[in-house]
Order: sequence, then C-alpha cells, then structure tokens
Amino acid sequence: MAFKMSDPDYLMVGTDAGIYESFDAAKNWHYFLNLPLTQFYKVAVNNQEPFYHIFGGTQDNGSAGGPSATDEEYGITNRVWYKTLIADGHQSATDPVYNEIMYATTQEGGFHRVDLTTGEQVYIKPQPLDGDPYERFNWDTPILVSPHNPAKIYIASQRVWESENRGDSWTAISDDQTRDENRIELPILGRKQSWDNSWDVKAMSQYNTITSLSESPVQEGLIWSGTDDGFIHVTTNGGNSWREIPVTNLGLPERTFVNDIKADLFDANTVYVSLDNHKEGDLSPYLFKSNDLGDSWESISNNIPDRTLIWRFVQDHVNKNLFFLATEFGIYTSLNAGQNWQKLPGTPTISFRDIVIQERENDLVGASFGRGFFVLDDYSALREMTEENLSKKGKLFKPRDAKLFKPRNSLGNTGGQFYIAKNPTYGAVFTYHLSDVPSTSKSKRMRSERILNKDMKDIPFPGHIRNIKKTASKGSGKIAWNLRHKSYYPVRAGRSQSSWYYNPSGPYVTPGEYHAELFMEKDGTVEKLDGPISFNVKPLRKGTLEGSSYDEYNSFRTKLSSLYIDISKYEDEFRLMDNKIQILEKAAMQLETFSPEMLKKIADMKNKYNKLELEYESNPARDEIGEWDKVTLSTRIRIAMQGLSTSYGPTELNISNLDIAQKMFNDYKVVIESLKSELENLEKEVKDLNPPHISGSGIN
Repeated sequence: MAFKMSDPDYLMVGTDAGIYESFDAAKNWHYFLNLPLTQFYKVAVNNQEPFYHIFGGTQDNGSAGGPSATDEEYGITNRVWYKTLIADGHQSATDPVYNEIMYATTQEGGFHRVDLTTGEQVYIKPQPLDGDPYERFNWDTPILVSPHNPAKIYIASQRVWESENRGDSWTAISDDQTRDENRIELPILGRKQSWDNSWDVKAMSQYNTITSLSESPVQEGLIWSGTDDGFIHVTTNGGNSWREIPVTNLGLPERTFVNDIKADLFDANTVYVSLDNHKEGDLSPYLFKSNDLGDSWESISNNIPDRTLIWRFVQDHVNKNLFFLATEFGIYTSLNAGQNWQKLPGTPTISFRDIVIQERENDLVGASFGRGFFVLDDYSALREMTEENLSKKGKLFKPRDAKLFKPRNSLGNTGGQFYIAKNPTYGAVFTYHLSDVPSTSKSKRMRSERILNKDMKDIPFPGHIRNIKKTASKGSGKIAWNLRHKSYYPVRAGRSQSSWYYNPSGPYVTPGEYHAELFMEKDGTVEKLDGPISFNVKPLRKGTLEGSSYDEYNSFRTKLSSLYIDISKYEDEFRLMDNKIQILEKAAMQLETFSPEMLKKIADMKNKYNKLELEYESNPARDEIGEWDKVTLSTRIRIAMQGLSTSYGPTELNISNLDIAQKMFNDYKVVIESLKSELENLEKEVKDLNPPHISGSGIN
C-alpha cells in the first residue's frame, strides 16, 4: 500500500489481481487494466476458427479465456477476453468436438463444465459414494480429456475418476494411490509440531493426492498418474489393475513431488516424468524417461541449469525428438530428444508453470506465473533444424498457411487504459537460417580497428562510407510477406516509399498456392540459397454478401495497374516539363544576344502549361479553403482503387470510374504529347542562341 504526503485521500494498493488507486479515501477505486501481471497455473487451447482461444486458471482471480489473435489492426485487447470461472483458477481443458465447451477448476478439484455460448457453469466434481471416505484433491487438481473419446474425461483425488459423459456421472477406476496419511501428524522441520503452532491448513493443499494424469494417445486405456508423495502408477487396461512405481526407482528421495507425467505421442511404452523436491530444499531439475512402461528410467535433464525446477514437458506431434519444457526460469527446447537443451529467447526469466501446443497452428503457448501467456507463433521450422540443414549456407523453411484478410480498426479511443498485446505478424511469415554471412566493408574495417585499438595505434580515416542497411545476419530469423502485390506507385529518389498515409504495396493477392525462394545479395552479386518452397494463402472468412470472383478481381487489378503506370509516366513527364520551362526562363536571360521574342515564346509556353494544369487538376486556390472544384483524373483513379481495398472486390461504381479515367487519360495523353513536342522545339531554339549549358539536357 502507498500513500501521498500531498493528498490524504489518495491510496494505492497492490494485490494479486493487480494495482488499484483511490482518490477519495477508498470510497471508489480505479483499476489499472494495462498491466500484464497475471499469474497463470495452467494453460489449454481449443480449435476455434479463425483464431484459437487460450484458457487458463489464475492465482486468486478465477479462470479466463480469449482469442490468441484478432483481425484488429492494433492487437489483442482486454475487451475480447472473458472470465470462465471464479475463485482460484487452476487447470482448464477443452473439448475437441465443441469449441464452445471447456472445463475449468477451482482449488482442490472444484470441477466445472462451462458452456461458452450460455455462460453456464455445470458443477461436475465427483463425490464419494455412500460409505466412502472423503476425497482428497490437490490444490491444483489434474484433469484430462481422453485423446480417444471426447466425451471421456478424467480427474484425480487420491484415486483416479473417469466419466464417459463429460462429467454427468463418475466411476472411480483406482484405489487410493497415495500414502494415505494424516498430514497434521507429519513432521515439520524435522519433528512433529504442537497443535498450537501456526497452521495455514485452510489455504494449503491437501496432502497425499494425485497431481498429474496422462493417457497414451497410441493405446486407449493406458493411463499414467503421479502423486505429491512419491508415487507413479500405470494401468494398461483402463484402470482394472494398476502397477505402482515408487520414485525411489528413479533414484530420488521417497517423497519427491510428481509435477507432470506425459505419455509419449508415438510409442505406447514410453513416458516422461517431471519431478520436484524443492520442499525438502532440493532445487535440482528432474526429468526422466522410460521406454519400457516404467520398468527402467533414464534422466534426460542433462544440461538444464542447476536450481531450475521443471514444471511441464510437451512433445511435438510431428517430430518425436522435439521437446519443450516449462521451467522456473523460462522455456527450454531440445531438438534431439533431450540430449541437449536450449533456452528459447524471448521468454522472461520467470516461472512458467505450463505449456501446450496448438497443433493446427503449430504454436507453443506458455503460462507464466506473473506475466500472462506467451505464444511462440509457428515453431514448425524447429522440426527441420537438423545438422544438415543448419550447415547449409542458407535454408528456407516451409511456413504455415497464411490468413488473408484486411485488418480492421474498431478499437476506438481508449488512451492507455487497455493492455494491447501484439497480434501474430500479418501475412506469410518465413523462417530462414544463414550459416554464414559475407563481411561488409564496414565490418572488416571495424575488426581491423579493434586490433589497432588493442595495440594503441592510430586508426586511419576511412573516407566517406556509404550507409548500408544489413538485412542478413548469421543464424535464424524471420521475414514476412504482407500478402500484397508489388507496388505500382512510381519509384522516387530521395524520399521514403512509405509513411502513415502512403502505402507502398499493391493490392491484396487472391487465395491460392504460392512459392518462395531465398536469395542473398552482396555488392550487387545475388546468390540463390534455397527454394522454391510452396505455401498456401487462405481467406480468413467470407463476407455476408458475395462480391466479384477472383478472376474478375485480378482482371480489374491488371487493367487498373496498367492504367495507373501509364498515368504515372505522363504525370512525370508533365512535371519534368514544368522544370524545363523554369530552366529555359533562366537560360533566356543569359543568351549571348538578348531576345525579347524568346522571352515572349517562353512566357506563352508557361501560360499554356498553367492552363493545362488547371484543366486537369484541382484549383489550388479552392483547395486551400477546402472548396470542391471538379472531378479530376486522380479522383477517378482513387475511386477505382477502392475496388481493390476489400475482399468484396470492385463494384460497378469502381468499374465505371476506371472506364471514365481511361477516357480522360486518352485525352490527357494527346495533349501532353503535343505540349512535349512544342517544348522540345522551343528548347532547340533557345540552344541555338548559345546559352550556358542547360541542366537536365545531358550531353545532347
């Protein structure tokens, strides 16, 4: 809590929900919506189109969900996210059939099935039968949707429960898999404590509980479980019988906590287990693999740094040797089945409690405990990062399909109130790898200067060095195509080709298959490194009304671009004529023999030019006060161009304006060519009178 010496009514408080401030002694509060501070325990994703949704449970702030991307120009805002459940939020899960159905839990197994269409939360936590003991659920209870039957779900207390109707009824499929102890009698700090000592029983997890569940996607009924008191169990027959595996078989202390257990996606006999013993002062990273249903185990944590607790493990669904880990200090990946691990750049060095793969998009989604969700968009290139590919001079990886749409701007005026997350990069996003990049003259000079500096020698002045924009660098990178055709705007020297009002790209492409190649250019030499690779461009959605066909769109685009290029040529010529007239005016004053007749001819030419300018362009005096003048050629073209700004395509209005523009240009073209001929003759007459060299006339 913070106060202001200058304002006795001001208060600011920090909570696990964020930051609040009051200006009237706590009668009313302002909540800061723009801080990404959420503590997520778990993460789940669905298959919503066009953008999948992400779900998670938060510390003391319920469960929430929202889209992983939007078609909004500015990004993903708070307003498109929503609450799914109250209280402490924990594990969420999604239904593979119904995107509107998801599961969410509160602390200690408060299991709910949530209908996102109605907002209703159906309470489905299993209850003990008559005569059964009470159920002990972990604070962060594991839940699971079967990969074989979308209606079959699991939850675990001290035993494993199964439902075949999305939670309407339950059957226990195991006995108690824990030590079944009275935790009040367990030693703390090496001895049993007095009842009168401080206890935080209500806000602590139950003990002797199951903490993790996994079912093999290869073999139905092969289910794994792990507990908070040192046991792993496995059944191969849907729970009819279980085999107990104490964690001591892995060489670990007997009460080591099982953080996560994951069945291999390709081999029924293989399983991965992440464990944690920090409650006993052991912060070592524990990650084990078994290839024989738990009979033997090997550690695959290898070069994970010491004191880096491992929370979650996931395996890629295409490349069986590509792994990811959520750890206490970021997210790690292995390209070789755990032999070596690398920390993924871009994730903050804080606790990531969970990670999940969205298989359709090849996205990796991480739940951080304090900074919200993080998404690695389309990691599929990692599957192909073999020694062979990485040793190539250049490698271009196949991208995922590109979503074609026009970003909208519907956010309105929010100031700094909302948090706005970035959308995925728009367009077709390519990942490439360069094993080596040729040195530039600047980099060579700087290396030489470092040696001279070391020896305390003079550094010679290199002369004026041209600025070079270096677009290639050694290693992996990404580059995006914005799904637009090349620009047909004129290329101009000495000015930027883009600004906030000037889009240098051409119109959007139409859906279809496209190809890409990777080249590297240095000092004018272009070398092909890789490709072509193919990829698809697909429409994000269809509009309510059906517009032009793709063929009609492309036919209109070709006609419009051709006309625009022709107009640009003649407009350029017209501007050059203006410059030429001004130069001839100056030259006429520097003739060897003064010629009033020539001055009169140049003045007549200037008047003719100005008259033509007023005829084909708007009146500058009227423009200055915002007064409408006449419909110009540029106006007609601008209206025609609107037909290429949406997926609906050109309307009759756009087409008719293009036709009118073509007719206006045909007339304009004849007049410009005639004026150009007159001006060339006038320039010849001026040159015949021996002026100084006329700039722009070259050596002729």
